[in-house]
Amino acid sequence: MTEQQLILQCRAGDRLAQRTLYERYCKAMYTVAYRITSNFEDAGEVLQDAFLQVFRHIGDFEQRSTLGAWIKTITVRTAISHLRRRRLAFVELEDKHQQELIDWGANGLDTDYLEKAIQALPEGARAIFVLAEVEGFAHREIAEMLQISEGTSKSQLHYAKKKLREDLFAAGIIYA
Repeated sequence: MTEQQLILQCRAGDRLAQRTLYERYCKAMYTVAYRITSNFEDAGEVLQDAFLQVFRHIGDFEQRSTLGAWIKTITVRTAISHLRRRRLAFVELEDKHQQELIDWGANGLDTDYLEKAIQALPEGARAIFVLAEVEGFAHREIAEMLQISEGTSKSQLHYAKKKLREDLFAAGIIYA
């Protein structure tokens, strides 16, 4: 079934099409939700809420992007709303948020350890790190989604990268 056919059938309320759409995107969206919430149960709740929004608003999908990108945006916003309800805290940091690159080393990185290090970041820094570095959102977009300033987004990303670098260095995963 093509994406266009799937959209049309979902708009018509076809349950089989809705199931197909869910099965096509659920794993990727669960991963996004988990990376933002850092909790399996919360990610499942976010996934459920996000797909309810998708099915409620599929008629509003204007196809200016791919269906997957539209669903991802809904999932990210749902995850952020979930965190906001849990009082996600963003701390204003020093205004030293220049772009920094992390040298992961020439011989690769233990991705399991990296994932654990990302999940150990404070909620606000983790959410921004995932949105910026994993999902590719610009600071302007992140600031709008999280209702924070671009400066806060930049400083949280700077803090997240610094903390990751320190944690990975302390574990002997990367070297100075």
